[in-house]
Amino acid sequence: MRGVDLVAASRAFVGVSEHGSFTVGAAAAGMSQPVASRRVAALEEHVGERLFERTSRRAVLTPFGRDLLPSARALVRAADVLLHEAETARRRPWRIAVPDVCGTVALARLVADARTLGIALDLRIAPPAERLDLVRARQVRAAVLAVPSDEAVWSVPLGVATAADPGTRRVWLETLRVGRADRGPARRLWIQPEDDVPHVRDPLARLRDAIGLRPAQFAAATDLTDAVAEVLYGDDLLLCSPAQATGLGLHWRPLGELSPVRGFALRAADDGDPAGTVSRLGRALARCLGAAADGTPAGDAHPDTDAGGDGNGTDGEREAGTCAPAH
Repeated sequence: MRGVDLVAASRAFVGVSEHGSFTVGAAAAGMSQPVASRRVAALEEHVGERLFERTSRRAVLTPFGRDLLPSARALVRAADVLLHEAETARRRPWRIAVPDVCGTVALARLVADARTLGIALDLRIAPPAERLDLVRARQVRAAVLAVPSDEAVWSVPLGVATAADPGTRRVWLETLRVGRADRGPARRLWIQPEDDVPHVRDPLARLRDAIGLRPAQFAAATDLTDAVAEVLYGDDLLLCSPAQATGLGLHWRPLGELSPVRGFALRAADDGDPAGTVSRLGRALARCLGAAADGTPAGDAHPDTDAGGDGNGTDGEREAGTCAPAH
């Protein structure tokens, strides 16, 4: 007979045999008496022999039933162990490597959002190369990796943040070029470790050389706090997302010459398919990274950005650039 739930039928069989009664045994097994009767009958039909001699008061095992009972008990115990292990595994925290650009509040919200889905997260905050190493070494269940925009599940636009409102819709890096009459240190663009990856760094380096900036005017930050201090004190610029700029209390603008993007994709350990994780945590991860839930760039508009216009900037804006504030 096909379609017999052997575990459920064996559970009914064991319950009735231990109590000698369909009524009491069914209750002990967590089912009604009619359900227990149907399951035992289905099991008898499946194995081809009667398991009980039924009387008006008791259910007495047949010799065949006594022979089968140890195996039925073993099956029920194995099923219980499986269910227990499944519940333990389900409650075990998901260890995921994430970027260090999300911010404390965004990371806390990610953990809280996951809890509403019944998922406990154990976050490992690390730079791009370390996240890749962690997932390759299977030290995490999955990692949010930095990838080019054409491979990205989530995309986050990058621009520059300044301490003072630049007064323009865009910032042109060519305005950082040092003239002969300029005195004082040249202003720098700080690049965070998250963006010190080829698909972000190299186009910026080519732009730097093309517009005649000094190599030292592009600085790779080893510590975000120090870089922000330079922006606040020395009028430097920080390459970052709109959400980061807001969290740091800075003014964000898109670049005039190019539009760099942080691309992110989730990779599971052993190159497994992360679609299940993405489908469950996709919206929460998008919010944490500063991207829209559907994977499209978030934050193109910014409270500091002037409304209207085509966003391409004017010659006047390029001349104004990111003028240093008066101190």
